[in-house]
Amino acid sequence: MHYFHYRDGDLYCEEVPVATIAERVGTPFYLYSHRTLVRHFKAFDSPFEKVRHLVCYSVKANSNVALLRIFVNLGAGLDVVSGGEFFRALKSGVDPKKVVFSGVGKTEQEIEYALDSGILMFNVESSQELARIDEIAGRRRTRAPVAIRVNPDIDPKTHPYVATGLRENKFGIDFKRSITEYTYAKSLPNLEIIGVDCHIGSQLIELQPFVEALRRVKGLIGALGERGIVIQYLDLGGGLGITYKDEVPPHPTEYAAAIVEEASDLDYTLIFEPGRVIVGNAGILVSRVLYTKETGEKNFVIIDAGMNDLIRPSLYGSFQGVLPVTEGEEGEMVADVVGPICESGDFMAKNRRMPKFQPGDLVAVMSAGAYGFSMSSNYNSRPRVCEVLVRDDEFHIIREREDYDDLIRGEKIPDFLR
Repeated sequence: MHYFHYRDGDLYCEEVPVATIAERVGTPFYLYSHRTLVRHFKAFDSPFEKVRHLVCYSVKANSNVALLRIFVNLGAGLDVVSGGEFFRALKSGVDPKKVVFSGVGKTEQEIEYALDSGILMFNVESSQELARIDEIAGRRRTRAPVAIRVNPDIDPKTHPYVATGLRENKFGIDFKRSITEYTYAKSLPNLEIIGVDCHIGSQLIELQPFVEALRRVKGLIGALGERGIVIQYLDLGGGLGITYKDEVPPHPTEYAAAIVEEASDLDYTLIFEPGRVIVGNAGILVSRVLYTKETGEKNFVIIDAGMNDLIRPSLYGSFQGVLPVTEGEEGEMVADVVGPICESGDFMAKNRRMPKFQPGDLVAVMSAGAYGFSMSSNYNSRPRVCEVLVRDDEFHIIREREDYDDLIRGEKIPDFLR
């Protein structure tokens, strides 16, 4: 459930009319509901209260430090995949001992940064990475806490671009080689093996892949124990899906019940890395109609937000709901909602039945809280939009809109061109 709702024909975020925010901050902008963020985090966390666990929110889904602080204040840890995300995590006030560092391509500088800060553990994805972390830890005369990300070769039944647990994916270590890799890690003097990591994909709408992956990993942990490798943490990653259109993903309580039942005979701390399921439906992208256009073949609604602001429809062909901020009586039409970017792939919706929007109307692109702003860019030299957080009857700008000077910050014309 989210707290975007209509009241007398006007779309509200909690107790604030969306149109009022648009008048104050301009368009486009991302808008988040504090009440929804808190509700969604608690809905995921609470069903695990009877087992040892740590919910490490996945920073890549939405990395604004204000949102991170909300989750940290609720007791969350954080899952990061870059030095920049770790920097944001620290700025949010998280305890480094609640941070896991994932990702297939960690640099030496990132490893040093995280190791010196005292993170909970690295989720390691290759033999060479194990060796690199060992070497860096040795130079610093410490031991690095590690888990190895194993690839259980489970079909997550999701979009191929966000499937991460199949044999052909770049992530993790092949399940058949996992014992060998753990044995190798045990031989390295500056590593402390504390966990097993497994993440099979994103936007999963069935429980069975999660359960099958856990079942396979349980067998691995038993085999590791026979070799004297004791596991303290099992990181099951994230991936629980949300409703964009007509998907019916499991509720977090159903997910938790299935995981807890399968893990009932295990004695270690479970780690989860939810992202989309927490923030996805807690945010929208608000845009204004610039023009409407008829070609004889199609109707187009041209808005001031483009694929640089929200790339998911262009990248994945994903569905994003498109709603009017103020409901009218002009009737309906079938149209494409497109942006101003010079790409044919710049669209928010295609062949969609929607209200007959007019220039100046405000449009809400729904379910944009995850992988919206965090994947945005300055393509076509467009300043990135502002982000706004509503709490009850107040709104707060949590990221200022970029201006043209921001676009060239750091760029220099060399002397020979002057």
